[in-house]
Amino acid sequence: MSFDETVFVTGFPGFIAGRLIRRLAEDGARLMLLVQPAFATRAQNDLARIAAAAKVGGNKFRILEGDVTKENLGLSTADLAAVREEATTVFHLAAIYDLAVKRDVAVHINVGGTRNINQLVRSLRNLRIYHYISTCYVAGKKRGLIAESDLRHDAGFRNYYEESKHLAELEVEALKSELPVIIHRPAVVCGDSRTGETAKYDGIYYLINYLLRMHRVISLFNIGNRKVSLNLVPVDFVVAAMAALARDERAVGKTIQIADPAPLTTHELFNSIARTINGSGSRVTLPASVVQLFLSLPIAPKITRLPHHAVPYFFLRQSYDTTEASRLLKPYGLHCPPFSSYVDEIVAFAEQHPQL
Repeated sequence: MSFDETVFVTGFPGFIAGRLIRRLAEDGARLMLLVQPAFATRAQNDLARIAAAAKVGGNKFRILEGDVTKENLGLSTADLAAVREEATTVFHLAAIYDLAVKRDVAVHINVGGTRNINQLVRSLRNLRIYHYISTCYVAGKKRGLIAESDLRHDAGFRNYYEESKHLAELEVEALKSELPVIIHRPAVVCGDSRTGETAKYDGIYYLINYLLRMHRVISLFNIGNRKVSLNLVPVDFVVAAMAALARDERAVGKTIQIADPAPLTTHELFNSIARTINGSGSRVTLPASVVQLFLSLPIAPKITRLPHHAVPYFFLRQSYDTTEASRLLKPYGLHCPPFSSYVDEIVAFAEQHPQL
């Protein structure tokens, strides 16, 4: 069935947003894209490639210059009126994802920007569904199993990115009583499970690039943890899940954790990557306390290239329930592929593209 909707999207040009709008265009949607003026030329170039790949006309896409942090998103009077009149679906992806971001910047963009989008959404005449892209890490330092219904907590946060996304999700959650809202919480997004393509080397790529750089002997000493998992989701699964639920009224009012229901521990991840690179896994597992202490030393980032702000993600015992996501995605035949099924692809891409 053709997706005969006009979709307003923030966060373009961006890796996830670009893939999402291609998928929606292939399904028949018309796209209105909020783009910061500084990225307008890049957006035009990206759209030309997306239109060709999706085999659709360029008239499917319309760039609207603006900024989520500005009043009325910085849109012209004509563009604002067009969005209010035409947009039926909204995907809000724009955010700052830097784990080292300062609090005022994170709050300004992630919280203030979301408030501005919420205000726009309230004014849409023909709204069908508002999709807000959050993160599993709104759970902050909370330990154990995180339910899809969990949001408020007093466990604290590892950084201001997490805190600002938590505050922003609270704002969107409050809208559920008056508007058709779906909240998506991806875990750690990595490269495409088929091609390995990615746009940023963070998360699991710290470990991949560590093993690619170091001498083969280093891979014999596992620096992972048998008790802590790192939940990875390939970008193609994230996009497929969001696109499948773009018009699914069963998901309205839900919060959906787009995560791996059976994530590997960091110890298992280390061995999986090491076997792909060197043909064999580790022989010795270093004590987690020793590894954590070393990674916290001032000199450690120069050796491992793992920044201090990323260290806590490898030592907090936290997992994410995906019951709702599994139920909603099952009719579409969608499930998160296991890391072992695509580790070769993402390692190969990282090896072939040392610089992005």
